[in-house]
Amino acid sequence: MPASSNFREVIRDAQSSALVGPNVVNKALPYVGGGMVLTAAGVMGGIATLMALGPAFQMVSFIAIIPWFILFFVAQNAASKGNNATALPLLATFSLLTGFTLTGLVVQAIAVAGAASIGTAAVATGLTFVIASIMGRRMSDSVGQALGGVVTLGIIGLVIAMVVQLIGGIFAPQMFLGGSFELMIAGFGTVLFVGAAFLDFYTMPRTYNDEQYLAGALGMYLTYINLFVFILRLLIALQSRD
Repeated sequence: MPASSNFREVIRDAQSSALVGPNVVNKALPYVGGGMVLTAAGVMGGIATLMALGPAFQMVSFIAIIPWFILFFVAQNAASKGNNATALPLLATFSLLTGFTLTGLVVQAIAVAGAASIGTAAVATGLTFVIASIMGRRMSDSVGQALGGVVTLGIIGLVIAMVVQLIGGIFAPQMFLGGSFELMIAGFGTVLFVGAAFLDFYTMPRTYNDEQYLAGALGMYLTYINLFVFILRLLIALQSRD
């Protein structure tokens, strides 16, 4: 799963109803869209690399996770400080590398659920964004703070469940890496990041000032990438049960 550790920090920082950055959402949105486009390009590059390398691609993809993690923390640090000239190329590279690391999941989805599953996940993610952009901006403080608490607890639970799945998959792969357990995680993750999508529009202007728009864009980008990933996992899990 793409990095989501900044959710807890963002929710914790959004303690006040006062707007810190009233224009930060509008400034961030073009970069969120650009990040998604770059991620799609990264996936296509990953598929091309897979076709060229064959089985060796798995090792290359695994190694790519290391710079991916490093880029996330470096880019997040620069963006949080409002150092946008430094953060922008780092975030662009991070987005490309995110797509590259998602190649295996995309290929699996095409093989199990068909190429239409990619379009289904993309459309569902886009519709969520449209609805969240309207409803999230109108969210009251009581609802926003309550949803923030739910999402925070949900992310903790999701991380624990995925660690259990990872460890359990070593000893009982048929039980933990597929079937009901995978369906449960995929469904829960989908619902959780739908909630996070609404929450982003509430927390961003209360957390980041207008010059920290790239930090806000990174958080929102991660929300929609995670949502796309869990929708794909849900489609794979549902198709596997047929």
